[in-house]
Amino acid sequence: MDALTAMSMLMTAEGRRDPYPLYEAIRAAGPVADFGEQVVVTGYAEADAVLRDPGMRVVDRAMLLRVAGPEWADRPAQRLMTDSLLNTNQPDHRRMRRIVSAAFTPRRVAGLADAVTAQAEHLAEAAAADAAVDLMAAFAVPLPVTVICELLGVPESDRAWFRPVALDFAETVEYAQTADGADRADAAARELRDYFIGLVADRLRTPTDDLTSELAHAEGLSGAELLGNLALLLLAGHETTTNLIGNGISILLQRPESQLRLRSDPAYAQPLVEEFLRFDPPVQMTTRVPAEATEIGAVTADHRTAVTVLIGAANRDPLRFNDPAVFDPDRPDNTPLSFGAGAHFCLGAALARLEGRIAFPLLLGRFPRIALGAPAVRRDRLVLRGYERLPVTLR
Repeated sequence: MDALTAMSMLMTAEGRRDPYPLYEAIRAAGPVADFGEQVVVTGYAEADAVLRDPGMRVVDRAMLLRVAGPEWADRPAQRLMTDSLLNTNQPDHRRMRRIVSAAFTPRRVAGLADAVTAQAEHLAEAAAADAAVDLMAAFAVPLPVTVICELLGVPESDRAWFRPVALDFAETVEYAQTADGADRADAAARELRDYFIGLVADRLRTPTDDLTSELAHAEGLSGAELLGNLALLLLAGHETTTNLIGNGISILLQRPESQLRLRSDPAYAQPLVEEFLRFDPPVQMTTRVPAEATEIGAVTADHRTAVTVLIGAANRDPLRFNDPAVFDPDRPDNTPLSFGAGAHFCLGAALARLEGRIAFPLLLGRFPRIALGAPAVRRDRLVLRGYERLPVTLR
């Protein structure tokens, strides 16, 4: 299969179910493949350089207006995202990130360890009442939703409502977005915007010790930026960790030796999480656009070129990782690009890793006979790779 055909296949449901053979077909064209108006990066070193290059811009509102027009750029989901860190360039990105980072500190994340453990134990205990469960619905989805809601200060009574809304809003970042998916993302964006307007108003009247209170009282964010970044924190704090847990458990179910080692040594969760992130990352790709003509590997790209970084491919670059298609938590110097790099490195990376390090040993210790109960079902997405259903038997 040639590289262009492989890229086309990634836009199909069949290709999205297992993109890794397609990544290798694209890699055969070189670490940077030139398709004219699109450049596709599969090499680790080249991907890392693109993500760290300050001259590489994310698709912001001005760019979206120019390329897609107001009928797309003004859709509710797009407006909410382009008011956030995710789709903002300098100098606005630096200003916003400084404010959000000051509230979303490593100390605050580390302080969530007890809450993550308590919630994981609660969910595991509830799942134990049944011989078989869908692990996504029973554990992988509610754990990160509850944790990010705790961080944002969302009342417990509202958290179940957040789960389907966050799932629909995640459609916003998909490349192969359907008309139905875009409509669901817009509906979710309206709900999130209205909800956060109410929550911010409440926290302005009565501040509490949560991220929403801190950001609402911080100087330097517009009202639209505040709402956009709260929605982004919900999306990033939920979707990536849900996929990390689901993808990781699926991998473990196929590897009894890793299960045994984790049960006897909970600290093994740390290298396991890094290898889960490398081997089947929850975020598979991202896009940049050069501010001016620049060299990416042996290819010249300019402001008319979309630079697609295939993170899932870069994490399996044989020039960076020995035997990249082999799952090996003991591999040295394992630094996947799953949370990005440079100015747009994911703010929630530490929280996702914390939840993974707690969730995996807890689940495997609580359910020593856990096994796949029926064929798992992948969600039909390319950017955010995860499962829709992961049926398991627990005893």
